[in-house]
Amino acid sequence: MDSILVKDRYFKPFIPAAEIAQRVAEVAARISADFEGRNPLLLAVLNGSFVFAADLARQLTIPFTISFIRVSSYEGMASTGELKEVIGLSESIEGRPVIIIEDIIDSGFTMASLLESLRRQHPADLRVCTLLTKPGNLKADVRIDYSAFNIPNDFIVGYGLDYDGFGRGLKEIYVVDTEA
Repeated sequence: MDSILVKDRYFKPFIPAAEIAQRVAEVAARISADFEGRNPLLLAVLNGSFVFAADLARQLTIPFTISFIRVSSYEGMASTGELKEVIGLSESIEGRPVIIIEDIIDSGFTMASLLESLRRQHPADLRVCTLLTKPGNLKADVRIDYSAFNIPNDFIVGYGLDYDGFGRGLKEIYVVDTEA
């Protein structure tokens, strides 16, 4: 397949929809086995994880509840690496198993801060599930319990991930095309 234009940049196919669906099903099977007999709270981090969280939830075979949060770690255009605020968590997680659902873990700084913030609320169990991990760029000490894909440190778009707000609805994941 040829490159596609998203906003003002070209992207080429990287991970096809069928492969994404297969890996999401595999992650869901692992979570279902690990949480058999429990009722975890899926805590999806918006905006990027909404597609992954929906597909993952449909594949789980265990009872669960789901909530959505936004985290703020940016000042202007740059991440500070420190969590400023968790927006949307209005329920208590004390004594509950919690699975954070994220679209991508890059440096890990935001996730490390989010984990620290949530641990203060004393969940029974706290795990991290991400669609994508960039192990070559991981700088924070974050345990990732479930990851569908390890990818290089390239800029990607699609399947919930965006480029300046564009491209989230693409069914596949695309990587920036440096030759276009």
